Amino acid sequence: MHRILLIDDDEHLAPPLTTYLKRYDFEVIHADRPSVGLARLAAEPFDAVILDVMLPEMDGFEVLREIRRQHSTPVLMLTARGELTDRVVGLEMGADDYLPKPFEPRELAARLTTVLRRVKVAAAPNPGEAEVLRFEGLQIDVPRREVTRQGEVLALTGTEYELLLLLAKEPRKVFSRDDILSRLRGHDADLYTRAVDILVSRLRKKLEPLDCIKTLRNAGYAFAAGSAR
Repeated sequence: MHRILLIDDDEHLAPPLTTYLKRYDFEVIHADRPSVGLARLAAEPFDAVILDVMLPEMDGFEVLREIRRQHSTPVLMLTARGELTDRVVGLEMGADDYLPKPFEPRELAARLTTVLRRVKVAAAPNPGEAEVLRFEGLQIDVPRREVTRQGEVLALTGTEYELLLLLAKEPRKVFSRDDILSRLRGHDADLYTRAVDILVSRLRKKLEPLDCIKTLRNAGYAFAAGSAR
């Protein structure tokens, strides 16, 4: 079973959701406060985190910031009222997906399944494919899902890593936003384009001072780092 950490103070949500998700092979561990959830995440392995925005002690965005300082675990955020601002902020800070409240448990299960499948596919090497991709100042160790920039290991989220690997496997090929979304799975329709731009922006910041992701106006993005000699 996949172990899922639910950080949400809604005492009426956790029990039925825990029971429901068991049928999809998800074991849900509930933390009703951010401090408890962060402590559990630091002490135990989890396959994904479900994180509410409205929480005591600190809001979900602060919790997400703390998670991203130490972990690349996929995070699905629950946003009250489905507000556009909440979703954009969550994506910018490293969330892998989001779901507006109220939601159908079946949709949550489907999103979790998709996120975990995406991580598994990205981690599995293809026969005949180079296990380590080397470029000027950048190295991508595919089996270990480890990215090194100028000798420093980068802390990338699962989605950031998948985007980098997608582009780096075919240098100079132009990927449109639709290409990227179809490979990585997009979000709600009204945020499709914005989600890709936010993801690229996040990845670029982590790759600095390297400038290896180029924007081609009205076309998309391409990887432009030279191969290591």
